[in-house]
Amino acid sequence: MSYPLSENLAHTNQHPYRIDVDYAKGIYIYDISGKQYFDFISGIAVSNLGHQHPIVVNAIKSQLDKYMHVMVYGEFHQAPQVNLAKKLNEVLPNGLDVSYFVNSGTEANEAALKLAKRYTGRSKMISFKGAYHGNTHGSMSVSHNEYKKFQFRPLLPDIHFITFNDESEFYKIDETTACVIIEPIQGDAGVRIPSPNYLKNLKKRCKEVGALLIFDEIQTGFGRTGKLFAFEHFDVVPDILTIAKGFGGGMPIGAFVSSHEIMETLTHHPPLGHITTFGGHPVCCAAALANLEVLTSENIIAEVEAKGALIESLLQHPSVLEIRRKGLFFAIQMKDAETVAQVVLKCKEKGLLSFWFLSNPDSFRIAPPLIITEDEIRKATAIIKSVMDEV
Repeated sequence: MSYPLSENLAHTNQHPYRIDVDYAKGIYIYDISGKQYFDFISGIAVSNLGHQHPIVVNAIKSQLDKYMHVMVYGEFHQAPQVNLAKKLNEVLPNGLDVSYFVNSGTEANEAALKLAKRYTGRSKMISFKGAYHGNTHGSMSVSHNEYKKFQFRPLLPDIHFITFNDESEFYKIDETTACVIIEPIQGDAGVRIPSPNYLKNLKKRCKEVGALLIFDEIQTGFGRTGKLFAFEHFDVVPDILTIAKGFGGGMPIGAFVSSHEIMETLTHHPPLGHITTFGGHPVCCAAALANLEVLTSENIIAEVEAKGALIESLLQHPSVLEIRRKGLFFAIQMKDAETVAQVVLKCKEKGLLSFWFLSNPDSFRIAPPLIITEDEIRKATAIIKSVMDEV
């Protein structure tokens, strides 16, 4: 049993990774025939607390009873926005003091690029080979995969790409550079982890030349890597932080966060330097606050590394060339893209959802909800191993 493909709904590709969703609960998604799937991708690092977490759901219902959208962002005082910004301030280090709420990760990155240009008065922007920052024009401009970009050129000018984890190219970051944007752990490139001092030295170089350092934590934030934010592993604080995906507990919300001094530049010359109608939607903010309170008050993040290590140990297999991992953020390297496709599709047949990387076709992605139990880990990895035996 399945729904017919809609002629009225736009499709993103000709062969979607399709199940017909009925409902989702915990770490599982159920289709309309009643089949259960282990959700081992969490909606691409969104559902870190799983699906329908009761505290998040209750927060949404409570806010719905009060009000939804009332005014474009920034003009009315709305408690869900204020309380969420206060909570973020409590959990983030000094220098990341002011939050601006938007609707998605790519919007957060678009705004961060604008903010860096406005604050520095410069136009040159540095990104990295393998980077992915979103799919709107600015975010696409600082993403590296040319195959995904070439049909949409011209994009933003004065974008330069350097090699991830290679300090010899720091000289390209100079006094004309507005910002450097980087994922502390590259996601779409297949979970690429920098050497211990790379990000610290990158921040030092940015400071030397007056460029702002932007950390894109859209995939890596909110416990995914075993810390609330991945930059905590590397003892370095960015000038601007962008967040989304796991931020909202399943609701659509993003943010860019910076210091008072930097963020203030968006308020004048011109005023309304960045605006959004639905950014900071009160229902989304209520969900995000509940999500963040659960993550910071319970022992969930503290258990992430041990869970990730268990999965890694259980997925050792002759067909696996390499496992790249931080916490519960995995790339499983296979011999070629064809093998990856077989594994991903056969896992789906057997009731487990994994997924591809856009720019690393020889690896497949797993990123289960952080609430997964040891018993669930053992059952799910047994499915993956059985598929590997077949292919």
